[in-house]
Amino acid sequence: MEISVYNILGEVIEQAEISDELFAVPFNESVVHQAMVIQMANRRLGTASSKTRGDVVGSTRKPYRQKHTGRARLGTMKSPLRRGGGVTFGPHPRSYRQRLPKKMRRLALKCVLSAKAQEEQLIVLNNLQLEQPKTKEIVNMLHQLNMNSSVLIVTAQPEENVIKAARNLQGVKTMPVALLSVLDLLSFKFLIISLTAVRGAEQIWGTRTTAAEG
Repeated sequence: MEISVYNILGEVIEQAEISDELFAVPFNESVVHQAMVIQMANRRLGTASSKTRGDVVGSTRKPYRQKHTGRARLGTMKSPLRRGGGVTFGPHPRSYRQRLPKKMRRLALKCVLSAKAQEEQLIVLNNLQLEQPKTKEIVNMLHQLNMNSSVLIVTAQPEENVIKAARNLQGVKTMPVALLSVLDLLSFKFLIISLTAVRGAEQIWGTRTTAAEG
C-alpha cells in the first residue's frame, strides 16, 4: 500500500510503498485483547508482602493461663487476632508473568499497526532527527501535523535529542522501533514514525524474518 510521507513542517513530500503484511492486516480483536492483557500482567511487580504468625518476632509463651480468667483462650501473642500479630492470608511476593506465543505477539502488533493506518492515525516522516534537543521543535511539528491528542513517536534508533525534546510534553512518548509493543500502540491515539523506522519494522516483523525463523 502507498502512504504519504511528511516533513516536520507538515508538508507531503512524497508517496512511499509500505508492506501490506504489516499495515493492511485484518483486525483480530481477540488476539489484540489477549496480547494487551498479558503485557499488562507482565508489568506487575508482585512485590507486596506480609508477615504470618511464624514471621512475627515475639515469644511463644502462653500469655495467661487457660482457665478461670473469664477471658477467651489465647495461645500466643503472635496470633492474627491480636494487634501486632501475623496476617491471615496476606499477600506474598509472586510473579504475574504470562507467556504469549511469538506468532500471536507478531499478529497482534500487525493488527494494531494496520488499524492505525486504516484510521489515518499513522503519520510517516521522511526524517525524525533534531540538531538540538529543543522542545519547541517537537511542539511545532505536532502543531503542523494537527496532532490534537496523545502521540507515540517512533524512531529507527534511540535519538537522544528527540527523547530530550519530547520528555516534558504531556501525552507524548518516544521509543525505538525495536521496542514497539501492542500496549504502547493502544495507549496513544496517533503514531508518528520515521520512514527509516518503517523499513526497520518491515525487516523485524516482515516475511523474510518469519521465513528465516521457520
